[in-house]
Amino acid sequence: MEKLEAASRIWGILVICVCSILTWPGTACSAGTGPAKASEKSTASASDYSKKGADTCLSCHNGERMQHIFRTAHGQGADPNAPFAYLQCESCHGPGSAHTGRQDVGAGHTPIIDFGRDAATPVEAQNAVCMKCHTRDVGLQWAGSAHQNGQVSCADCHDLHAKVDAVSVLTEQADVCYECHMKERADNLKPYAHPVRQGIMTCTACHNPHHSTGDALLNRNTVNELCWSCHTELRGPYLFEHPPVSEDCLLCHEAHGSIQPAMLTQRPPLLCQSCHSQRGHPSVSFTKNGLAGNNPSAFVVNGSCVNCHSQIHGSNHPSGAKLMR
Repeated sequence: MEKLEAASRIWGILVICVCSILTWPGTACSAGTGPAKASEKSTASASDYSKKGADTCLSCHNGERMQHIFRTAHGQGADPNAPFAYLQCESCHGPGSAHTGRQDVGAGHTPIIDFGRDAATPVEAQNAVCMKCHTRDVGLQWAGSAHQNGQVSCADCHDLHAKVDAVSVLTEQADVCYECHMKERADNLKPYAHPVRQGIMTCTACHNPHHSTGDALLNRNTVNELCWSCHTELRGPYLFEHPPVSEDCLLCHEAHGSIQPAMLTQRPPLLCQSCHSQRGHPSVSFTKNGLAGNNPSAFVVNGSCVNCHSQIHGSNHPSGAKLMR
């Protein structure tokens, strides 16, 4: 009986010790298998953190936008993979004891890790905080990518305090991208463009903002491979190919928008005659005023060359060598 009581006392002491370790601010990161590991443990002690955690932060930062963090995945304290389950706000913003402590008059608050384009924290330091958890999501190829080399921070595109991150919303994602990519914004407003402004497509339908093995952060290795993933009827293979088509769709089309039908770079016959010069057809541009008697011809207006060479992407017809059928 005495041995049983002694064992119970030892077990109770062990439970108290474990609970103390799990709730001690300086070692909270080491509990569980969540993303916020104890890498800060060697450089920050319990005294470096605020005494009341998020309650201390919210005593000043109590605006509606800050409250929205509790509606996001990052602000779920019951989720062991969420930063809030460990050091709450300080999981991302770093130890805040010096920031929240008493300050000399006029001295201002000691800076902590801040995020966004106007933040004083260097971009590398901002992204390092995010990458502690999101290395698998973003991918190892983020290092050396166009956005990483361009000193783009994660918070330039993502707003963690918003109820819904605009990047994840079909109708709002493009506006985030357009804050930097202004030419693409202008192109998308042209008469002929992919349905991005209609909310049917997003920028990430074609581009991977975090990493890519293709040019321009494309989702596929080549432009044609990307275009053919949607325009499968133009993929071929064809018995009679149109060489520019199999080489690069962008030789004839503007990817983000154009004032020409079918998002062409120029209207036929100008586009066609930029390659097809004097052999077979005159190299001058056919227009109403350029024809004999100023009489327009049905064969060279409107669709122009495509009126006859209708299978411009390629043909499998036995008599389709001229892409006419």
